[in-house]
Amino acid sequence: MEFTLDAYNSLIEDIFRRFPSVQKDGFTSGAYKPGLERMQAFDRYLGYPSRQFKSIHIAGTNGKGSVANLVASALQSCGLKIGLFTSPHILDFRERIRVNGKIPMEYVFKQLASWMPWIVENDLSFFEITTGLAFKYFADSGVDYAVIETGLGGRLDSTNILEKPELTVITSIGFDHMALLGDTLPKIAAEKAGIFKEGVPALIGEALPDTRPVFESKANGFCPLYFAEEMDPPFWDRREEILSQMDLGAEIQRQNLRTVLSALDILGIHDKRVLDGIIHTARNMEFHGRWERLQKDPLVIADIGHNAHALRHNFSQLEAMRRPLIIVYGIMADKDLDAIIPLMPRMATYIFTSPATPRALPAKSIADRFGRPSMVIDNVQDAVQKALELATPDTIIYIGGSTFVVSEALPLFE
Repeated sequence: MEFTLDAYNSLIEDIFRRFPSVQKDGFTSGAYKPGLERMQAFDRYLGYPSRQFKSIHIAGTNGKGSVANLVASALQSCGLKIGLFTSPHILDFRERIRVNGKIPMEYVFKQLASWMPWIVENDLSFFEITTGLAFKYFADSGVDYAVIETGLGGRLDSTNILEKPELTVITSIGFDHMALLGDTLPKIAAEKAGIFKEGVPALIGEALPDTRPVFESKANGFCPLYFAEEMDPPFWDRREEILSQMDLGAEIQRQNLRTVLSALDILGIHDKRVLDGIIHTARNMEFHGRWERLQKDPLVIADIGHNAHALRHNFSQLEAMRRPLIIVYGIMADKDLDAIIPLMPRMATYIFTSPATPRALPAKSIADRFGRPSMVIDNVQDAVQKALELATPDTIIYIGGSTFVVSEALPLFE
């Protein structure tokens, strides 16, 4: 099959249609296939690319995408060739898989087209396909490190075929995907600690009273264990200076920064050039939807935080800014809205919306459960336009609740 832009777009659309993805279909049996057997078989079919590069493996309820991008940007700034695998994508499928920011369309097309018969025969999930593509590209590119973000959990995640990473990281533990990972913080922590490997240093970004004993028990006699909050890594004494310059502006980046600096310390990377990479992560990595400032007047912020653990930080930061606030909000039906509603700022104007996916909770259902005055505008872009009409120069417009809400809003600000 010959590469053309139309052929590439058609193939990507076909893969989305034929192979259920969590992003499109939620955690259905077709989209989420726990276990490593299919991924191990795919890795064998591809020539074991997972064994051909150094990796940093990152899990966590929240923060793993930011930490992955921060680490990758920091390492790239030192002149290294760095692979990065994250999910979901916001605008372009190729956001998921990059080496120093890029993966050619031609490469994606050539590999996926040639693998399709095997993929169909072996009934892979969308995430397994993308994991295999990422690992093959990193191996073919000869990366110095690949920064790998888990999709869900850790123990049974497709990325966990990595046999000997240089470092494993767990950013945070909170309540999300409880039907799959467990209904208590210790159970969720145990699933994520499944990425620990014998003899490989493990770093914990946030330790809670309920989760620390789980990590200590799993690591005991098995692997070295570090807690970021107990480390004093190089450059941490300059944290206020660094945070004031970072283009990832959420308050939670303070915790993520300590995790990233601690990870680099464990890896033995103390080059001061990492600071430029950390400060300019959003720009360097084209990293969208993490407290992303889309416009200055009025200030428009977009964030894909979608569970109570993440939104507690976001809403608290918005309230601390003490400015008129308009919140454009949509959520997926499988999220715990009842845990989120009490966190939502009382002094705000709310516009509830529904992104164009069957997974979305209808905007009217959000408004009914919210129980306070609000507007319902089903189309995301119409909801954002309404917010812009209502805003004054000192207003903050926050767009969030879901990756889908943010991805549909972003084109208005390009």
